[in-house]
Amino acid sequence: MKKQLLAALVSILAITPMFSANASQASGCTMPTPTEVASLFDRWNDSLQTGDAKAVAANYSTHAVLLPTLSNTPRQNDDARTDYFKSFLKKQPSGKIDSRTIKVGCNVALDTGVYTFTFGDKSKVQARYTFTYGLVGDKWQITSHHSSAMPETMASSM
Repeated sequence: MKKQLLAALVSILAITPMFSANASQASGCTMPTPTEVASLFDRWNDSLQTGDAKAVAANYSTHAVLLPTLSNTPRQNDDARTDYFKSFLKKQPSGKIDSRTIKVGCNVALDTGVYTFTFGDKSKVQARYTFTYGLVGDKWQITSHHSSAMPETMASSM
């Protein structure tokens, strides 16, 4: 556990400079606004409503990593992400942001917080999330997405 925590801390410290408020405005550097970053979640959530796993997976860059809420398997390529969403979309999910923090940098953005999914059967799951985005060509794409159910909820059901 300590090794995982240390690895996570090192990773966060390594990417922190990308999100500095003083990021370079050099040629080829696009700094999204927090509103633009928030709209990327809306785009992703809207794609869930299509019921089309490929439409959802199209929000992710080719080499993106998805660590989903309802699967123990990391999804590290297009086929694996599409496979996950085929199963997830059967539940008819709709997400709503409960709280968030957005950080922006040169051609990158981070959106992290808590969201709640409501499913077709009216059940709900609250989860922590982190989306990282990168500008790929002229399109913002998800470069990593981690989602995990709230541990307090999981512990109380044990």
